[in-house]
Order: sequence, then C-alpha cells, then structure tokens
Amino acid sequence: MKRIIVCLKQAVDVSQLKVDPNTRQLITAGAPKKMSDFDKNALEEAIRIKEKIGGVELFTLTISSEDPKAILREALAMGADKAYVINDPSVQEMDTSGTSYVLAEAVKKIGGYDLILCGEASLDSFSGLVGPRLGELLNLPQITSVKKLAAENDVIVGERAVEDANETIKSKMPALVTVTREINQPRIPSLMMIMKASKKEIVPWSLADLNIPKEKLSPKIQVIEALAPKSERKKIKITGETVQEIAEKLAKALIQEGIIGR
Repeated sequence: MKRIIVCLKQAVDVSQLKVDPNTRQLITAGAPKKMSDFDKNALEEAIRIKEKIGGVELFTLTISSEDPKAILREALAMGADKAYVINDPSVQEMDTSGTSYVLAEAVKKIGGYDLILCGEASLDSFSGLVGPRLGELLNLPQITSVKKLAAENDVIVGERAVEDANETIKSKMPALVTVTREINQPRIPSLMMIMKASKKEIVPWSLADLNIPKEKLSPKIQVIEALAPKSERKKIKITGETVQEIAEKLAKALIQEGIIGR
C-alpha cells in the first residue's frame, strides 16, 4: 500500500444547534463547524494503518463553501501528510450526487491511491450516500459500515455488524471503505504535532481546476422541510408525605404511561 485518501467534511456541530421554539426550525446561522465525527474516525483508522505498515502517504480531501482551514490543520496535526481542498461558494447547495461527483474528479486528479476511507455518514445530513456513490463513480469495490479494519498486503479486510451477527468481507485494493464510530477512538494531537502541521501542505483547487461542469452541481434532492420534534412536558407533579409514598406514586404513573412494565 502506497497511498490512502480520506474524505473529510466540515459539518455543523449539531450539539451546538438551537431551535426556534415557535417554528421548530433549526437555527444554523452562526452555528460552529467542526470535522464530522465519523470522518475523524476514518482519519484515525487511516493513520493507524499508516503507522502499522509504514511508507504510506496519507492525503485528506475536503469540499467546502467556507474556509475549512481549521479542520484541515487538525487533520494534518493528527497525522495526515497533505490536505487537498475544493473551496468554492457554488458547492453550498450541492447534494450527495454533486458532492460525490466532485470528490471522484478530485480523487482521479490525485491518483495513485490504494484505499479511500470515508465516514459512514456526516453528522449534519446523515444520509450515508456519499461514500457508496463515490465508490460507484470510481468503479471500486466497497465495504460499508465497517467497525474493524485490517490491511494485508494488497487486501483489505473489514468487519461489520449485520443485525444479530458480524460479517467479515475481504476485498482487493484499490477499494473504498466507510467506517462507523465504533471502529476507534480518534487521537488528540500533541503540541508538537500541531506545530509540525503548520509546515504541511494544503493544496487548494477550484472547480475549474477539476473541469467540473455546472450542471453536475445541480441538486437532485429537494429538502421540503426540516423541523425539530415536538417536545411537550405533561407537567405532572407527584407529592406525598413520605419518600416511599412518592416512589409508589411515581412507579404507578410510569406504569400507566407505559414507560416501564408491571
């Protein structure tokens, strides 16, 4: 194995999102961004493979309509060797079809890869479609939702959960793999790693550099509405003279609501 490419997305930090109580719409304006958690797992797994095998180049690839330098520097600090970024305002409205197409063209331009790693899904949209679409466009064998991964010579071995069993799949490389959050615990870069990252290269590309026609950016999916679920409290107050009496009333109420069994 000579080269691994990891696809990274700069996603909205969903833990920081707020909801308009009147409309139930998500307030995304000004919401902080971060590297999507699943993608960070993919990056960590790529770094572990690199450390185990040795002599492997590790590149990251990102598409963003905003400045993604923060997540790129984080990726380089974790252990990536070089970061490629397609930074263009026109990619903001792309759906998974456009995203996977642009990624595929960028991967072709980089070339010489043995393995592409992606997160199973992104934190914000959670469609889980970009990785499989990318693999299809590149005509690569793919293993999805992998929770354990190993590289053996020119073969990649992935283990994934299938209902009540585990499934092990082997594939020759080059191949594409999407990973779950269970696969590892991403490292936190040390101060020395952060300092070294400032000297690593970030390669900016435009859509023109990839010869992307505008019609490829047109979304095929229309999002009609995205609302937070209703959350209404029943405002039931349980009182009693003793702790035992309160506990009994609470247990009875929970049984009546079907929250616990009898």
